[in-house]
Amino acid sequence: MKFLEELGIKAVNPGISTGTKWMQGSGDVASFSPVDGLLIGRVGMAGKHEYEEVMQTATRAFEQWRTVPAPRRGEVVRQIGAALRAKKQALGSLVSYEMGKSLQEGLGEVQEMIDICDFAVGLSRQLYGLSMHSERPSHRMYEQWHPLGIVGIISAFNFPVAVWSWNAMLAMVCGNVCVWKPSEKTPLSAIACQHIVAEVLERNGVPEGVLCLINGGHETGELLAADHRVPLVSATGSTRMGKAVAVTVAARLGRCLLELGGNNAIIISRDADLDMALVGSLFGAVGTAGQRCTTTRRLIIHESVYESFKAKLVKAYGQLRIGNPLDESNHVGPLIDQAAVDSYLGAINACKAQGGRFIVEGGVLSGPGYESECYVQPCIAEVEQDYPIVHTETFAPILYLMKYSTLEEAIAIQNNVPQGLSSAIMTLNLREAELFLSAAGSDCGIANVNIGTSGAEIGGAFGGEKETGGGRESGSDAWKNYMRRQTNTINYGTQLPLAQGIKFDV
Repeated sequence: MKFLEELGIKAVNPGISTGTKWMQGSGDVASFSPVDGLLIGRVGMAGKHEYEEVMQTATRAFEQWRTVPAPRRGEVVRQIGAALRAKKQALGSLVSYEMGKSLQEGLGEVQEMIDICDFAVGLSRQLYGLSMHSERPSHRMYEQWHPLGIVGIISAFNFPVAVWSWNAMLAMVCGNVCVWKPSEKTPLSAIACQHIVAEVLERNGVPEGVLCLINGGHETGELLAADHRVPLVSATGSTRMGKAVAVTVAARLGRCLLELGGNNAIIISRDADLDMALVGSLFGAVGTAGQRCTTTRRLIIHESVYESFKAKLVKAYGQLRIGNPLDESNHVGPLIDQAAVDSYLGAINACKAQGGRFIVEGGVLSGPGYESECYVQPCIAEVEQDYPIVHTETFAPILYLMKYSTLEEAIAIQNNVPQGLSSAIMTLNLREAELFLSAAGSDCGIANVNIGTSGAEIGGAFGGEKETGGGRESGSDAWKNYMRRQTNTINYGTQLPLAQGIKFDV
């Protein structure tokens, strides 16, 4: 495929890089496309020796990079954004082919990378601190922010490039260096990104080790989490994985930035614009074949509009086009692999066993147009909110419907799950909207009105509460995660008074 050649992807690819220098690795892994089941390429995987070489290079790079003025660091990120613009079509196609999301979503993911570069460039001139009045005469107090050092980035398969950029571009302008451990399921997308940024790094004389890539298995992630040289580990993935990372990092008093599971709901009010609600619910539920942490997994629908909205939804599901995601006429591509298909089928069986009634049946799709065994039918089940499966995140296009009578009841149902990432309400009633956004409303990190649960913009901080991990990435003041705060007091007088009026005469 032409886009593979354009991105420098070969049949066998070195998988470890310190920026512009590549290493093959101690072993390798094969990347198969869920689109057609074909082998895309093999990737070298890091062992302990390669890991140590990368970490030593990154440590040396930080000593230089932290002294580069922040606007100059921002200029390098600006050029990375320009390089991504030039490769948007090719990289978006690879993301779609290796991961299975629709081409439009693959291109959208690359656009997120471009957008975060733009955001980071502006941020490079705004790494501000506060100035405070001192209680002591002839004293001035202020705070400033300094880079942390090495930022370890562990990313997931469902957003194989965008989440790395959220972390790396902000960390770079803040003066940090980055070591990226991508998902073993999408290693080639990461390699393509490294090829793109390597040209920019070399052109600007950026120290070797500022942006590093380590393809490896879970052992590599464990090394990052346990490494005292890594003050911050940003990990995206399952709640189970996040808990393991958190324990390891906490044991050495390091910092974690965790973006974990979601079990997101849309409340559909009797005062909703049902056509608008349909669009938000449909894309939220089936986008990326249900493999987003912000996927809509639950619809909580007012009893007065339940039947009419259900009919609209069933009709819309009947019009979905499922197939090769590189064909832009298709809405839904495949799941990532056979393990994901097994999880999907297991959740369907569990839902039925617990009493769920499917109004759109699920199942594995086969025949013409389905070139692998990873294509499944997005499905809908009517459930009760206390079914155990409803409280579980299944990374697949399964949508649960339930009724409510009062908004307070709907909010309680929405909040009554372990996860707390994204949420939404569809209503034209101002009082309902404001209650949903109040302290008595949604307990999620993201709460939307009249849009769905997925499709966050980079300008706002992204992340959630409870078992979602509490992390915040991307916009707003998320940059502070990548820096350490220092409080400074300057005495410009001729005396040395003590705080709190303490006397210490000698």
